[in-house]
Amino acid sequence: MSSGVRYTEEFKRDAVAQVVDRGYSVLEVATRLGISTKSLYDWKKRYHKPERQIRQEAAETAEIRRLKAELARVTEERDILKKATGVLRKRSQVKYAFIKAHRGLFRVCVMCRVLLVHHSGFYAWLRSPLSDRTKDDRRLTGLIKQAWLESGCVYGYRKIHDDLRSIGETCSPNRVWRLTRLAGIQAQVGYRRRPGSYGGAPAIVAPNQLQQQFDVAQPDKAWVTDITYIKTHEGFLYLAVVIDLYSRRVVGWSMQSRMHMDLVLSALLMAVWRRKPRSKVIIHSDQGSQFTSHEWQKFLQTHNLEASMSRRGNCHDNAVAESFFQLLKRERIRRRTYRDRTEARQDVFDYIEFFYNPKRKHGNNGMLSPVEFEQQQNWKAQGV
Repeated sequence: MSSGVRYTEEFKRDAVAQVVDRGYSVLEVATRLGISTKSLYDWKKRYHKPERQIRQEAAETAEIRRLKAELARVTEERDILKKATGVLRKRSQVKYAFIKAHRGLFRVCVMCRVLLVHHSGFYAWLRSPLSDRTKDDRRLTGLIKQAWLESGCVYGYRKIHDDLRSIGETCSPNRVWRLTRLAGIQAQVGYRRRPGSYGGAPAIVAPNQLQQQFDVAQPDKAWVTDITYIKTHEGFLYLAVVIDLYSRRVVGWSMQSRMHMDLVLSALLMAVWRRKPRSKVIIHSDQGSQFTSHEWQKFLQTHNLEASMSRRGNCHDNAVAESFFQLLKRERIRRRTYRDRTEARQDVFDYIEFFYNPKRKHGNNGMLSPVEFEQQQNWKAQGV
């Protein structure tokens, strides 16, 4: 590895974890990763914290968690008060109706505490028989829906009221308006053309420059990237990788618990730091939301990268990345059961940096590993 190479914080932490948690020696890890032992010792001193500091940070984390819970409680009560301003001085039945209508947004116990009613009274109100007025409203709502459907779903409350009067109902227009509004019934007032297409069209779509031509003659001319997930008992761990088509080497990767924008940007940043491309590189991806965002396009422009995207729904256009994920899951992930994300990320780190890149034979490289293939081609270029 040439001098001046920059490594991400994620890479450093995972390198230290190989020494501290998996039992590899500093010399062995440094040799495999192509870094100096001094750098690895420095990283270990920075990221492997003493037990006292860990306990202190755990106490601080617990206090932060308590404060966040308190903030969430106060925020929820504030939001309830904002919505319940009109029912604070109403009778209990009105408050119960508000609680029932907002059970999907707030907890019942919190709403009862804020509105100064007891939760047992609310549940007793739910179990109580309907009033005669409510029963008649439900009967009338059924007639309103029938009249609306018979009209071809075009009548408003005035015409529906006229239909009800014609069959002998003595309800007022205001009552019909109230019941139609509660039932979500509206008049068809005209035809309005939809201003645009809906269905999740990507923000920015780049042309497919690769056209499934995955054989590249020089390094750092074309990279592919994609995202996959890894199951653990703690939840999903998402993995983003960047692969150089020249040698099929994983030149950048990132693992996080959520599939945010930072996941793909961290992987691409690692690739840029490691490879330091001197000319423009094509970076090929699918049309996922992470790769069609303005943040992704801005990052590509800043680092002299050119976007290329697969056709929508066509996995064959990004077959190299899909093939790597298939190998990873077949050869490592499906042979393991991960207790948590930390165990999974350490094992994936081991597969990529200790096996796939330096050791695993690749048919596209003449049965050489990606690292060996690049070294061999470099020697040929130098006439060695």
